[in-house]
Amino acid sequence: MKVTVLGTGTSQGIPVVACNCRVCKSNDILDKRLRTSVMIETPTTRIVIDAGLDFRQQMLREQVKKLDAILITHDHKDHIGGLDDVRAFNWVHKKAMDIYARHNVMDSIKREFFYAFEDDKYPGVPQINMHGIYNKPFRIKDLEILPIKALHHKLPVFGFRIGEFSYLTDANKIQPEELDKMRGSKYVIINALRKEKHISHFSLQEAVDILLNLKPEYGYIIHISHQMGLHKEIEKMLPDNISPAYDGLKLFLR
Repeated sequence: MKVTVLGTGTSQGIPVVACNCRVCKSNDILDKRLRTSVMIETPTTRIVIDAGLDFRQQMLREQVKKLDAILITHDHKDHIGGLDDVRAFNWVHKKAMDIYARHNVMDSIKREFFYAFEDDKYPGVPQINMHGIYNKPFRIKDLEILPIKALHHKLPVFGFRIGEFSYLTDANKIQPEELDKMRGSKYVIINALRKEKHISHFSLQEAVDILLNLKPEYGYIIHISHQMGLHKEIEKMLPDNISPAYDGLKLFLR
């Protein structure tokens, strides 16, 4: 199984007008952060977790010509805003894209992309098949997926464990029994927005403490705001087996 980190950044803290911060001005490719998302591949299956506003750019960069499904962690715009672009895969595969999400997230997607769910659809709109998921295991082809429930302030979000890989973004609270689902993972990717405490995201130290508790072979930080600083500076603050992830990072598992 191969995991590709499609994006490690966030909309939060990034000015709409041209930003003049050190991260934006950096020439280091490791500081070029698209919105947070990952892709999981086996010889027969390819899925993506979250499709934010950079979804199209990420698919083009990784030269993705086949996509079986998209998992959605929660319904904030930086995680669902790119779903309109599944229409390219509709055209290639001649079928609707399968989207897996909690039922409240499904409702948000139907409101946001209402034109894709009308009875009398305009030609060429995205074709989407919605699949409701709960806090229990499910399968997408040969992938066994275990949801991990957490809170993004008061909003329920799902992380996912797939084999020896665990992934959790946009969270700042997780119950012990949900955290235990991640134990034994070879790789754990978890969010940390900034160094300071935040109302809805783990801080850097909170994320590090969770990774030290879980003891994966390697841990990575994602959903990194510009407030966190440059990649090389973050890396110096972390233990040897924990790093900030970067766009394009690839992990290989059995």
